[in-house]
Amino acid sequence: MKLTDELTETLLKTLKTRFQKNLNRHPGIEWDEVESRLLSKPKKLWSLNEMEITDGEPDVIGKDGKTGEFIFVDCSTESPKGRRSICYDHEALESRKEYKPKNSAMGMVEEMGIKILNEEEYRDLQRLGKFDTKTSSWVETPSEIRKLGGAIFGDWRFGRVFIYHNGAESYYGARGFRGMLRV
Repeated sequence: MKLTDELTETLLKTLKTRFQKNLNRHPGIEWDEVESRLLSKPKKLWSLNEMEITDGEPDVIGKDGKTGEFIFVDCSTESPKGRRSICYDHEALESRKEYKPKNSAMGMVEEMGIKILNEEEYRDLQRLGKFDTKTSSWVETPSEIRKLGGAIFGDWRFGRVFIYHNGAESYYGARGFRGMLRV
């Protein structure tokens, strides 16, 4: 789970370009500090690359004042293309008798070494722009909802964020998930 030097260089160039294009997402944060932190965390770079190759377009959206960690979130305009048509979790995937999707949101999160956004984080992201205007994204589902067979997702419609529910085993071509990585 370590990128080659060539992949590292390519990823850092992509992240820097996105960082500089979207300064409103991370006021007061300097790229050199982000890059230095990234270079010291090869596993985190690998996870960021996974976010990138699944079309998440990760970008820095803040810095944790206590830990000093930079917070990366998928900032693609629509739910990442490489993470759509998936159900919510492994249990939901296994419950499908026919037409199983290839994976689940929670399964991919684990494979990628990232965290799925919760409802509050999803709403915070929407303050930085308009995301999921044509798609939707699974969000971390409270256990009491999941125990009843449901899962929640969010989108942006009619000038506001909507959080809604579906059966956890459902999957749609326009629903994926957004991830977060602290570096």
